[in-house]
Amino acid sequence: MAAPLDMEPPALSLELLPTDPLLLILSFLDYRDLMSCCRLSRRLNQLSSHDPLWKRHCKKYWLISDEEKSRRNQSWKAIFISTYSDLGRYIRYYATLKKAWDDLEKYLGQRCPRMIGSLKESVREEDLDAVEAQIGCKLPDDYRCSFRIHNGQKLVVPGLMGSMALSNHYRSEDLLDIDTAAGGFQQRLGLKQCLPLTFCIHTGLSQYMALESVEGRNKYEIFYQCPDQMTRNPSAIDMFITGTSYLEWFTSYVNKVVTGGYPIIRDQIFRYVHDKECVATTGDITVSVSTSFLPELSSVHPPHYFFTYRIRIEMSKDALPEKACQLDSRYWRITNAKGDVEEVQGPGVVGEFPIIGPGGVYEYTSCTTFSTTSGYMEGYYTFHCLYYKDKFFNVTIPRFHMVCPTFKVSTARMVSRGAETNHNEHAVDEDEDSTDTDEYEDRRRVLDIPAPSGRCPRHT
Repeated sequence: MAAPLDMEPPALSLELLPTDPLLLILSFLDYRDLMSCCRLSRRLNQLSSHDPLWKRHCKKYWLISDEEKSRRNQSWKAIFISTYSDLGRYIRYYATLKKAWDDLEKYLGQRCPRMIGSLKESVREEDLDAVEAQIGCKLPDDYRCSFRIHNGQKLVVPGLMGSMALSNHYRSEDLLDIDTAAGGFQQRLGLKQCLPLTFCIHTGLSQYMALESVEGRNKYEIFYQCPDQMTRNPSAIDMFITGTSYLEWFTSYVNKVVTGGYPIIRDQIFRYVHDKECVATTGDITVSVSTSFLPELSSVHPPHYFFTYRIRIEMSKDALPEKACQLDSRYWRITNAKGDVEEVQGPGVVGEFPIIGPGGVYEYTSCTTFSTTSGYMEGYYTFHCLYYKDKFFNVTIPRFHMVCPTFKVSTARMVSRGAETNHNEHAVDEDEDSTDTDEYEDRRRVLDIPAPSGRCPRHT
């Protein structure tokens, strides 16, 4: 007998749906939705506990490997839940920061093993809570998360956050552990509610993170302090900005290191930036340039921006032996942001007359200053052949640009001028460039940096 036409089909029950399609659907859910499914029905609770579903989340959020899972001898779901109970507040940041730390350790372990030995073990949640109570400010979660992985490093040389050596000037920045950072927390005018992230024992240089939006800073902004030398007000502190958040600041630095953007020299990370287009080849000789800004020798008031550059001169290994040559002199054409040009010519480089042959490399470091926020240099070296001593030729030095990082002018100065607090670099009066080395020595004294035994070679 046929069923009546108006009879409704039976309701589709979840219990009647096949398992495999349901598991496929659940595999697209995020961990929050997967946990919610556990509470909806007995069937979904059983399906949501299917262990392979949690493998993806363990790998995505906690970077748990199959090997670690085997060592723990737990299910993927149990690992996810136990890790979440400890680090759940950091789930937005943990995988990114853990990968950065893992990549850094792997890279430096092969190149700077003693630096890896300076890293400190992670801290506990209660340690971070105690620091917040001590300084009276909340720490950002990305900062806290990083210290749950590594508690900075011991105060050693070389520092994890990069080094710089120039003539008699040297710095190397350590990543501070949480207790040392808390001890340097600032409440004085000009640096109110600022926490130091790094420290250099040679220069006293630190990068600070603003824990509140005060004195013209954005919350969690990271910067180098720069005292205003044109006012007697000690709270007039300008800032060279190096990051907008701890996550961005730390991961961008690590990326530069592990991709080879910063060279490793004598077991240290040197913060020179190389533009891949900044290369010039003349015959068998190639010249490339890397540059770096030195905040500790720079100021906004007066405008004085200090840069160092590292030059690599290399002869092709396929060059003929008779192509061996010696550098005799250099010529520089230096142009500031106003278009003012200065020409410098002199014998050798840094007091040397290097000889270079097939496959040979010569590198040296020098510096320059601008009173404008940017400028560029270019020029050539003059060589003579060793086999044909009367044969001279010029080798092109590619044009390389130097640009001061973003900075903010102190609110103390702006209040005294009756102007707005947020200014960009073009708001600064820019005087003529000066390349006098005596001015460099005076600038060093103003910054209260110990005087070196010699002078910085400029434009060499």
